[in-house]
Amino acid sequence: MKTRTVLSITLIFAIIFGLNGYIGWHGQVFLSNQLGSWFQPGIYWVVFWIIALSYLLAWAGSKVLPAGVSRVLKIIGSYWLAIMQFGFLLLPLTDLIVGVLHLASVSASTYIPLLGWIDTGIIAIVMILGSYNARSPILRKYEITIPKKAGDWEQLRIAVASDIHLGSIVGNRHLRKLVKRVNQLKPDLILLPGDVIDDDIKPFIRYDMGSTMRELQAPLGIYAVLGNHEYIGGHIPAFVEQMDKIGIRVLMDETVHIQERLYIVGRKDKASERTAEGRKGLTALLEGTDLGQPIIVMDHQPYHLDKAEEAGADVMLSGHTHRGQISPNHLITRRLFELDWGYLRKGNLHAIVSSGFGTWGPPIRIGSRSEIIELIIQFKSNERKEE
Repeated sequence: MKTRTVLSITLIFAIIFGLNGYIGWHGQVFLSNQLGSWFQPGIYWVVFWIIALSYLLAWAGSKVLPAGVSRVLKIIGSYWLAIMQFGFLLLPLTDLIVGVLHLASVSASTYIPLLGWIDTGIIAIVMILGSYNARSPILRKYEITIPKKAGDWEQLRIAVASDIHLGSIVGNRHLRKLVKRVNQLKPDLILLPGDVIDDDIKPFIRYDMGSTMRELQAPLGIYAVLGNHEYIGGHIPAFVEQMDKIGIRVLMDETVHIQERLYIVGRKDKASERTAEGRKGLTALLEGTDLGQPIIVMDHQPYHLDKAEEAGADVMLSGHTHRGQISPNHLITRRLFELDWGYLRKGNLHAIVSSGFGTWGPPIRIGSRSEIIELIIQFKSNERKEE
């Protein structure tokens, strides 16, 4: 296992340095062509590697670097992650065009600046568009019917926001948009299916994001579950404490019976299966519940929809996938999950996977949008009325 871990880490670093070296070389060719004798290769490569490795530097130096320096490095590094992906997709095509032009005896002094500025323009446009998609949340509405009684309730309005990723990149400014849009819905209930924070709890505390989240309002309460990023950060007790302070209950393999009418089941994230404590199966969590009443399950990663349906769940709310966040990554998430985004009816189960409100890594979205879900549930009994 140790050897496999070392080999995996070695491969990851080889890819990171190899890809960045490939991008950096193209940058050198372009800038030396544009700047001529003004171009200084030594200075260029020092600056380039600081930028290219800034996310890793922020992570590795988080305990020794001043908070402001670490945050700046993480922001720069986050945007660079997007540039790395765009470079990986764009530069091989550029090299192919260069090869064709070279065979056609076109002068390098002609095609290097032309292709360089075209690539720069494409990346700039995509970054601007992606920033807009990430920072301009949309409301996505789903209306479903559950053939069960929920006391005297005929309808329930639920606001759902997954993958907020609060931290150094997604902060109070974006969070205030969430609070405003959710409160405008006047929901009966607010559910947060995991990854409320982005690894580290310290930025959440440092920038007093709890005061902003405290403004969320729902008469039936606000409930959250853990996502994989809460486990990556390793600050789960501190996170739960912060949520308790602002009136948000974190369900960790727990079931809540709301006003004797509706069950909310909150599962630990799948990441907990790698820990000593593990997590309970959904069937075990539903022991003692009245399956004749509506059951809503929050499970951050949208695995095993069939098991949720078999256990008797009516609704399963998930996130995690971000719908790939940056296209064409959605082609990968689509293969990894039965449902990587949107709505799926599976037997009696209504499965909904959100693309998330925040972002991981680059605050960029291409082919996906930052979203808040408005879920309206109608309750209708299967029983026939006597004539």
